[in-house]
Amino acid sequence: MARVELISGSPEETERVAAALAVRLRRGDVVTVGGELGAGKTTFVRGAARALGVTDPVTSPTYTIGHRYSGTVPVSHLDLYRFDRLGDADWAALEPYFEVAITFVEWPEAAVGWLADRRAGVRLEHVDSGRRRLVVESPEPDLLAGLI
Repeated sequence: MARVELISGSPEETERVAAALAVRLRRGDVVTVGGELGAGKTTFVRGAARALGVTDPVTSPTYTIGHRYSGTVPVSHLDLYRFDRLGDADWAALEPYFEVAITFVEWPEAAVGWLADRRAGVRLEHVDSGRRRLVVESPEPDLLAGLI
């Protein structure tokens, strides 16, 4: 598993890292985005979505579970914060979000055993009030080459 670790000094920098990853993704890819509350998960997804041609506001789907956006490719954004663990009915409701889209999944721990193999995994952590550590992993080292 290839791994890149970066420090972001601003939301804009986090969005730039996300954009650099996003332009290398393709339909059907799954990117998990983990981290503590307020670490910048939705900011990361926003940067990726913008790079994929999304012009609508990108907001956290915590209470709606998922958003689907139109861009140069369809983009799905799921937030599984409210789930302890997915069941059959939950997965049936979520599965359409993955069809022909690039899908970003916040709080992916609830979906262990349900998600297809991820193309990349992102973890965001607070360093201090203004900086975040971004750890990006992928089985494909070339996918991460543009992030450094």
